[in-house]
Amino acid sequence: MTGKHWTVLLFLGLFILACKKDNPVKEKVENWLGFIKPANFPEPEYNFANNPVTREGFALGKALFNEPRLSRNNTVTCASCHIQSSAFTQHGHDVSHGIDDRLGTRNSPPIMNLAWNKAFMWGGGVFDLDLQPIAPITNHEEMDEKLENVLTKLRAMRKYTGLFKSAFGSEEITTARFMKALSQFMLMCVSSNSKYDKVMRKEGGQTFTDDEMAGYLLFRDKCASCHREPLFTDGSFRNNGLAVSPIDDKGLYTTTLQASDKYKFKVPSLRNLQYTAPYMHDGRFLTLNAVFDHYHQQVQATPNLDPLLQQNGGLGISLSMETRRQLMAFLNTLNDTEFINNPLLAEE
Repeated sequence: MTGKHWTVLLFLGLFILACKKDNPVKEKVENWLGFIKPANFPEPEYNFANNPVTREGFALGKALFNEPRLSRNNTVTCASCHIQSSAFTQHGHDVSHGIDDRLGTRNSPPIMNLAWNKAFMWGGGVFDLDLQPIAPITNHEEMDEKLENVLTKLRAMRKYTGLFKSAFGSEEITTARFMKALSQFMLMCVSSNSKYDKVMRKEGGQTFTDDEMAGYLLFRDKCASCHREPLFTDGSFRNNGLAVSPIDDKGLYTTTLQASDKYKFKVPSLRNLQYTAPYMHDGRFLTLNAVFDHYHQQVQATPNLDPLLQQNGGLGISLSMETRRQLMAFLNTLNDTEFINNPLLAEE
């Protein structure tokens, strides 16, 4: 063999080794661990026995999450309104912006820790994660498409027949498989590596500063009844005394038609607030200080105002400037930079 041939072989060998070392997709596949319950989290609500998360199912779900063909004119993806760097919200928009730049009526909620959710959407109405994607896909302001049209488009693409075969054993693309694949991706969107989590798990010698600890104690006294640890939501629907907007969104009432449910909205998690502004179901508050202002002095007296906001003859929660400063210090420990930068969840 000539010196030239040895040079070519050496080059090819080095190239292959470089590809193995630097290929992030291959590295993600090799490092696949599946769904793991964080040590400080409760048992999930989702029934994994009916839809175990597999490497292939997750890969299919991620492709679908970033697929514009889920919308009527092939321009809007799930990721359009749920952006990873914003903890899978649509940062900066008060309400969702969908197809043809149509405006929704509610703020895009984060896709985060959904395995522990019993109900979905700000106003309820969906109680199974596997059914959740139907709502945005068919909503006029969001994706404005029919589910059967989506499946027809996917069936025409060799990419997806192959991905469905890898995930489910055959090329058949059905509603159930489509929904389960999307769930597998969303179930892996777990935020559990904030400073708070590491302190609770006693990892790496992490401890709260004096202000963070003071804020934590204030949080437990003033906020934890609704924003229960470690998910920082109890999953309930409550009327928190917001002034009625011109849209007059009645929240849970639109699902139940029970008068006692008027203006009740789902209690959001307090995790990753640094990335998810604006706040409330309609994004009316641009800053956390505006949220504090609401609870301190703007709570409206309504027939079904949550009892926790009407105690000792007053409305709301007393929040001094010092209290706010310490609460903010604690809330910042709930921001999870690993979650918003997790390459496993990133669009490829």
